[in-house]
Amino acid sequence: MNKEETIYCGSGKVMSDNWLKVTINPAKIAEYIQEYNGNKFVKLNINIKPEPDQYGKNVSISVDTWKPEEKAVSNDSNDLPF
Repeated sequence: MNKEETIYCGSGKVMSDNWLKVTINPAKIAEYIQEYNGNKFVKLNINIKPEPDQYGKNVSISVDTWKPEEKAVSNDSNDLPF
């Protein structure tokens, strides 16, 4: 499994225990828009950092590019499940 480069697309700040305030750059996520049942979406990873960066941001947002490994399909007639 190859480790892909992390695609950072935004940042933010923890405002309270149940509130994150974030900004996302749409240009960085445009090519990762997926469609399912007529709806468009982008999978993101949101991480809270232990220490804020130089701009006071302690939330990091990146594109979730994980895909399950594709299994090889066998057309061999000896591969019957019974």
